Amino acid sequence: MDKREVVRTVLEGRRPPYVPWSFGFTMEAREKLLRHLGKTDLDAWLEPHLLSFGGGGGTDLGNGHIRDYFGVTWDQTEDKDIGVVSGTVLPEPSMKNYSFPSPVASFFFENIPSQIAKHPDRFRVFSIGFSLYERAWTLRGMENLMMDFIENPGFVHELMSSIADYNIAQLREALRQDIDGVYFGDDWGAQKGLLMGPNLWREFIAPQLRRMYQVVRDAGKYVFIHSCGDVDELFDELIDLGVNCFNPFQPEVMNVYELLPKYRGRLAFHGGLSTQKILPYGTPEEVRQETRRLLELGREGSYIFAPAHAVDGDVPLENMLAFIEEAKAQCR
Repeated sequence: MDKREVVRTVLEGRRPPYVPWSFGFTMEAREKLLRHLGKTDLDAWLEPHLLSFGGGGGTDLGNGHIRDYFGVTWDQTEDKDIGVVSGTVLPEPSMKNYSFPSPVASFFFENIPSQIAKHPDRFRVFSIGFSLYERAWTLRGMENLMMDFIENPGFVHELMSSIADYNIAQLREALRQDIDGVYFGDDWGAQKGLLMGPNLWREFIAPQLRRMYQVVRDAGKYVFIHSCGDVDELFDELIDLGVNCFNPFQPEVMNVYELLPKYRGRLAFHGGLSTQKILPYGTPEEVRQETRRLLELGREGSYIFAPAHAVDGDVPLENMLAFIEEAKAQCR
């Protein structure tokens, strides 16, 4: 059974031969590992089970700022991986003077065949980051969008529907490739509860999610969703909408040891290892113990092991090596 088949086994709620893994690292953490290993290709050493494509283009504006494909300017002087939105593309609750870029630009898809040829055994995932709510607030501004939910609902429906239309056009092109699933990124949660509350989420966000996810499911592919924060109140609804796998499964805001058994067979999880507490502040042995505990939890299926988010640069090298070694030790 190759890595691709192992992930499919997990997503279908069956018992895998071992727990698959796929990790993310910030630039600082990745460079720390590369220096230690004396390597230039970290993925070859990590042996991840997911192979990701997609992502948008951008223009370097200099002085630590970039402009993304949608016209949003990001200040990356502090956070060099993502950055902070600078300015507002939609200063008014209107789309009259805004046009979306092409959803089928060649750079979204051109490296897919070569990456598949290089890693034929990995589970292939096309990624759409900032797929709905996040794309909306980066264009409009978070405070503006939050007020728009109440004061300008018609505009919000138009904006969300337009973003979903854009994504669906991109999905249809991506699904022409030999991929296995689609990973949607869209943070809805805070440390406690939904940022916009469940009622507004159901009114403005859920209908567009159903449209997008249905395109993927109709093609016989799997739906992955990433949402940071305390959003486990949505799990049953996400299953109904068509989600197969949820990430990042944050132990600080949800009980992973209760939720995985509860949903096993209906929803898979990707993540689970604390990036807020145990990875930056625990000992290497504590990291190993928690990793083993999570791997044992996932042995019956519905689980892809990973830290709950991209490993940051403040995580000690020894702690990074600890969880990576424990994951890889399953296959020895």
